[in-house]
Amino acid sequence: MTGPKSKTAQDRAAQASPAQGEPNPNPVLRALADRLPLWRRPGYLLRRLHQIHYALFYEECAEFSITPVQYGLLTILSTNPDTDQVTLANALGIDRTNVADVLARLEQRGFVERTRSEADRRMVLARLTRNGEELVERMHPAMARAQERLLETLDEEERKGFVATVIRLVEANNRYGRAQLGASKMDHTRE
Repeated sequence: MTGPKSKTAQDRAAQASPAQGEPNPNPVLRALADRLPLWRRPGYLLRRLHQIHYALFYEECAEFSITPVQYGLLTILSTNPDTDQVTLANALGIDRTNVADVLARLEQRGFVERTRSEADRRMVLARLTRNGEELVERMHPAMARAQERLLETLDEEERKGFVATVIRLVEANNRYGRAQLGASKMDHTRE
C-alpha cells in the first residue's frame, strides 16, 4: 500500500537521517530516545551525564583516591588559602556540614590544615598543606583528561555553547539547589 499514511523505505531513511549540520547520533541511542520518554527529559539526561562524568573522573583519577567534590574543594583552596567553611560551601554548592566532613577527610590524609580565625574565633579557616598543593598539581592532568573525555564528541564551539548553556541554567535555577551557589569572587579557572 502506497497511500499517504504508509512510508517507503526511502521516506523512513530520509526521516531518520539528521538535518544538515546536526551530528549523526548513535542509532542505539536514537532508538532509545524514540522509544523511551526518559530520553526526552533534561533532568534524566543531566543525571546520566553526571554519572558518566563521575565514572570518567574515577577512571582517570583512580590512583589518587579523591572524589570530584574533594578535588573541587582542593582546587578552591589552591587559589584561595585561608577560606572559611561557609565560603567553601557557597563556592561548591554543598552545605556547610558536608564541607566540614570533606575537610576532615582531607585533613586526615594530610592535604588540608584548619585553624581558627584570629579575627573571629568561631570561624575555621582551611588551607592546603604542601602535600595538598602537590596533589592538586599532580591530579590536574588526570582531571583535565576526564573533562576532555566527557566533551570529546563536541567541537570547540559546541563545548563553549554547552558550558554557557549549563551556566545559564544553573544561575537561573540556583535558588532550587539543595545548597545554593553563592556569589563568589574566587578564581575557579583550574576546573
